Amino acid sequence: MKSPLTLLALLIAVASFAQLKEAIPETVGASTERLKRIDGLFKTYIDNKWISGGTAIIVKDGKIIYYKAAGVSNLETKAPMQKDAIFRIASQTKAVTTVAIMMLYEEGKLLLDDPVEKYIPTFAKPQVLDKFNAADTTYTTVPAKRSVTLRDLLTHSSGVGYAQIGSKDIRSIYAKNGVWGGIGVENGMILGEKMKILGSLPLLHQPGEKWTYGLNTDILGYVVEVVSGQSLDQFFKKRIFEPLGMNDTYFYLPKEKADRLVKLTAEDENHLVKPVKEEALSLNGAIRVNYPAEPGTYYSGGGGLSSTALDYAIFMQMLVNGGEYNGKRILSPSALRMMTAKQFDKYGPDTEMGLGFTVYTDRSVAYSPLSPGSFEWGGMFSSTYWIDPKQKVVAQLFLNQYPNSHAEIHSKFKVLVYQALR
Repeated sequence: MKSPLTLLALLIAVASFAQLKEAIPETVGASTERLKRIDGLFKTYIDNKWISGGTAIIVKDGKIIYYKAAGVSNLETKAPMQKDAIFRIASQTKAVTTVAIMMLYEEGKLLLDDPVEKYIPTFAKPQVLDKFNAADTTYTTVPAKRSVTLRDLLTHSSGVGYAQIGSKDIRSIYAKNGVWGGIGVENGMILGEKMKILGSLPLLHQPGEKWTYGLNTDILGYVVEVVSGQSLDQFFKKRIFEPLGMNDTYFYLPKEKADRLVKLTAEDENHLVKPVKEEALSLNGAIRVNYPAEPGTYYSGGGGLSSTALDYAIFMQMLVNGGEYNGKRILSPSALRMMTAKQFDKYGPDTEMGLGFTVYTDRSVAYSPLSPGSFEWGGMFSSTYWIDPKQKVVAQLFLNQYPNSHAEIHSKFKVLVYQALR
């Protein structure tokens, strides 16, 4: 016969890995009254026309304590925002690709210090940009001191840049060679084709020399395809989304769900929110703003997914649970420890770069309410999320706006989450 303590431990374990359910905040040490301040935050930003609307979700101890929608999902029709609205999550895709790489690592199919050319031969004998002539986009290079590794890609220290932000020289080289940012690219483009081209282009700096945000996770997405023999779309679906019950997360939405996609917004010269027009959004190549609801063949591991607040909360809860959710294990706890350990020492003074995430340190408590060991990222269209293993909190704020001069709403949201916890 099991002892009462053993039974209690089993019940706690089952509860921690059960499906997400809403609960009264006070049952997990939070305040219903103080959580209402988040309603006020939404109202302030919507009333001032700084944002059109969004969704927010907070999970504490595996229980949903806040899950609301505010504002409108379409500025022109004024359709009310719904909790199950689908958002372009852009760089929040990176966490999913990182998990996919770690799954293959745990299956013995790759090592994190493998050179990228082992999987994509065009990355062999990499060159580093030396001089660039803007007049005719010609350039000279010097040999890289070593190969780019998968770990370099996971920590954004490879020297690979982005096609839409950062170095103008690299952006010009990428544009000339038809390498785009991965979001909303033309139908017919294939990830592998573009990543092979990218491998033949120069790096911005020596591998491991410094941190540069770039197309690293798109490259990793293609590595997943090469190693698994599946498209990134199918790997995500079969190995991550279906086991976790993430039924509203896609690269390209099925027709029956397309009407749930939030309309993208921008801002005018006074930094007030406005509808975005197809031709208004250009990031080194025009982005089709309605891309998730259109057919596509390019599976960007760095920014291609769309999802709902609840779906992504399930993904985050799997991480805070140590790699398991609802009885389905995706990763081992040791993999999560690796992902949230310091991997690169040239990232920032108060936070560290893990594998695919920014990780908060003991120094972080001086300026953030997040506990040391928390990890986070966000998306270009003004979404943000974080995972706090110590407090067993996952939280995210979904908006769909670019650009957004009022992104301080993210920091205010963090403050309002933690002031509601006891």
